[in-house]
Amino acid sequence: MSDKAKLEVNGNSYEFPIYTGTENEKAIDISKLRGLTGGLTTIDPGYKNTGSCVSEITFLNGEQGILRYRGYSIEDLAEKADFLEVAYLLIFGELPNKEQLDKFHSDIKKRSVVDEEVKKIVDAFPKSAHPMGVLSSLTSALTAFNPESVDINSEEEMYNAIVGILGKFPVLVAWAMRKKQGLPLDYGDNSLGYVENILKMMFKQPNEEYKLNPIVVDALDKLLILHADHEQNCSTSTVRIVGSSHAGLFASISAGISALWGPLHGGANQAVLEMLEAIKEDGGDTKKYMAKAKDKSDPFRLMGFGHRVYKNFDPRAKIIKVAADEVLDDLGVQDPILDIAKGLEKEALADDYFVKRKLYPNVDFYSGIIYRAMGIPTEMFTVMFALGRLPGWIAQWKEMRERKEPIGRPRQVYIGKNSRPFISVEKR
Repeated sequence: MSDKAKLEVNGNSYEFPIYTGTENEKAIDISKLRGLTGGLTTIDPGYKNTGSCVSEITFLNGEQGILRYRGYSIEDLAEKADFLEVAYLLIFGELPNKEQLDKFHSDIKKRSVVDEEVKKIVDAFPKSAHPMGVLSSLTSALTAFNPESVDINSEEEMYNAIVGILGKFPVLVAWAMRKKQGLPLDYGDNSLGYVENILKMMFKQPNEEYKLNPIVVDALDKLLILHADHEQNCSTSTVRIVGSSHAGLFASISAGISALWGPLHGGANQAVLEMLEAIKEDGGDTKKYMAKAKDKSDPFRLMGFGHRVYKNFDPRAKIIKVAADEVLDDLGVQDPILDIAKGLEKEALADDYFVKRKLYPNVDFYSGIIYRAMGIPTEMFTVMFALGRLPGWIAQWKEMRERKEPIGRPRQVYIGKNSRPFISVEKR
C-alpha cells in the first residue's frame, strides 16, 4: 500500500501521509487538512472513523475478538495477574516485579484515608441519590482537598497523585453504596489485599465479622481486570479531552465517571438487570422475549447481547462466563432473575438468528449476573465498572499529558440560519 493518500477536490489534488501502528493499523493523517485545502474539515459523527490520538496502552481488534493491555492478552492477564498488577502495567507500561508491586500497594494504602470532611458531603446527599452521581461528585470534591496542581514533569508528584486516587477511590465507591443502604462509612482494613479490602468496605455489617469468600474475591478481581481499559471509548475519550485543557487528574476522572453513567456505556450492565426485572414482572417467559428481540417492528431491545466494537464473541465475556458459573454454583443463590438470565443465555447461544449475527452475551451481561449474585445493588453496577476502569483512565490521562497533546477542540459544519437582521420585540 502507498504511504500516501490522495484527496481530489474541485480539480485540486492533496496528499496526506498514512500512519501505520505496530499492529499494522493504518490511518490517514489529516492533521494538516484545513491548512492545505483552505478550510476543508471532515464530518464523522460518533468518531467511528477518526483516531483522536496515538496510544501505547490498549490494542483492540473487534473483528477478531482481541484485547491486549500493553501487548499482554486479556486472557493471560485475567488468569495469571491480579488487579493491582494490571493497574501498574497500564499506568507505568510494564508488569511490576515483587518489590515494585509491594511498594505500589503499600503506597496506595498510605494514601487511602479520605478527609473526614468528605463525610459531610456524603451526608448532604439524599438516600435517593444515584451512586454514580454521588461518586462523580465525591471524586470532583477530592480536588478541593488536594488543591495543588500536579506537576507532570515531576515523577514524584505524578506518582503520589496516582497512588492517591487508587487509594481513595475504593473508599468513595464503598461510601456511595453504604450511604444508599444507611450503613456507617468505613475507611477499610490495610491488612487486606486491594480487592479484599474493597469487598469488606462495601459489605461489612457493623455488628458482625466479615468473612471473605475466595471465589467471590477471584471473580471481582477478574471483573476489574476485564474492565480496566478499552481503548478510546466514550468515558476514556472524555478523560483525555478534559485533561487536555490541563484539568487535574481528579477533575478529569470525575468527568469520565459522568460519561460512563450513560446506559449505552457503563450503564449497560444496570440496563441488563432492569430488563431481566421487566421480563420477570411479565411472567418470565424467555422465549416470548427472544421472539420480541427478533421482531424488527417491536421496540424491545435485548440488553447485554452483541457489542458495538466486537463483531465476534466479546473476549472478556468468554473469561467472565466461567467466573459467573463458579459464583452461582458456590453461593447457591436462588433467584428467579438469575434463572431468567441463564435461560436467555442458553437460548441465544443455540438460536440461529443470534448465532449468525454473532449476538453473543457480552461482558455487561455476565458482570450484571455476578454483581447480582454477590448482593451488589443494581444501581451500583456502573460504580463497579468505574472502579475497574480507574487504572485505564489514569493511564490514558498520564499518557496524554506526558505527550503534551493539544487541547481537544473538534470542528463542526454549521447548518443554522444565515446572517439576518435583528428585529425589535415590538415588530416580531
